[in-house]
Amino acid sequence: MLIHSASQLLTLAGGPQRGRELGRLGIIEDGAVLIREETIVAVGRTDDLRAAYPDEPTLDANHCVVMPGFVDPHTHLIWAGDRAGEFEMKMAGMPYLDILAAGGGIISTVKATRVASLESLAAQTRSRLVRMFAYGTTTAEAKTGYGLNAASELRLLKALLALDEEGPLELAITFMPAHAIPPEYRDHPQEYVDEIVNLMLPMARDWWETHAPGRPLPFVDVFCEKGVFTLEQSRQILTRARELGFPLKIHADEFENLGGVRLAVELGAASADHLVKSSPADFAALGSSDTVAVSLPCTPFGLAECQYTPAHDLLEAGAILALASDCNPGTTWNESMQFVIALACRTMKLTPAQAIAAATINAAHAIRCADRIGSIEVGKQADLLILSVNDYRHLGYRYGTNLVHQVIKKGRVYSVNVGYSRTA
Repeated sequence: MLIHSASQLLTLAGGPQRGRELGRLGIIEDGAVLIREETIVAVGRTDDLRAAYPDEPTLDANHCVVMPGFVDPHTHLIWAGDRAGEFEMKMAGMPYLDILAAGGGIISTVKATRVASLESLAAQTRSRLVRMFAYGTTTAEAKTGYGLNAASELRLLKALLALDEEGPLELAITFMPAHAIPPEYRDHPQEYVDEIVNLMLPMARDWWETHAPGRPLPFVDVFCEKGVFTLEQSRQILTRARELGFPLKIHADEFENLGGVRLAVELGAASADHLVKSSPADFAALGSSDTVAVSLPCTPFGLAECQYTPAHDLLEAGAILALASDCNPGTTWNESMQFVIALACRTMKLTPAQAIAAATINAAHAIRCADRIGSIEVGKQADLLILSVNDYRHLGYRYGTNLVHQVIKKGRVYSVNVGYSRTA
């Protein structure tokens, strides 16, 4: 099919965007894109492509923006229950780490997730995926981490694989038993670290190779933070994961700087995420590496905090900056990358163009898929959005509404705007 008459076709062509080059949208005015099956086969101006392909079925973009689907490279999508009560506690002034130390936070979700059936977990997560897709996310990373024992973490892997096979939203899966210290190991956390290293990581690799043959191994992630996993424990886990062939990610510098960024760079991690308390030396390390700096602006927003990832320091250092939702039940239950973009513009002082690039091609690189998704280029997967506006700057400018009119995922068209009618 030939999608034509886009007011602005945002191609994001040319690969991940580093440092001050962030924001190259590759705009084609009155643009068009030809899709065959799941693949983009031609990109150009409407007149040129209609002349070259006169017999193709067409889809009129009606002078609206056409752009790549959003890629969300950091989520905790699969969980049971909610933490609305803790939100009230946070708003009353209790710090998040105090809630965690008292057995709340991640641990309260772990308790609910462990007892939930596989069917219930899938159903609750599916509803979140539907909302994400409707708001334009066509690929999302999704972590385990609310099981915190071998059986529960493998069950979460199983549910995520099944949801990915259902589609249409595509999942990049992360194995994260190192999300918190489970309550049964509260007084001897190193024993849990040893269990992850000696039992859970090898078990996960064997399980994956049996249940997802031919598919690359999932990422392994660690929450390197005060009160969670120390720098040395994080090194122990990630080093063993790398030995087993897993690609790596890390939660770093959300509340305190423990050195997680430089560990990520040293080990060749795909991304280091949060980066609120990172130092100039950390930014310099990211700027000279291929490790993506993933900012999660909804997290400090959800915690009612005032400090955000210093995006312009990262850009000055030449880092590859991406944006993600961090969708989770405790700090930021938000499924909309459009809101992430709007928040990043206001709190991190990104332009709409920079935020869009960080939420598409750079976000794709954070899950090592930029060769396949994240831009509109010949040979790439046909994951596109048709917005309901004719100027890309409405992304960032507007929030609290959905500007996506249609989603094209692997060449299939999905209409997401729902109208209403009045009957007598």
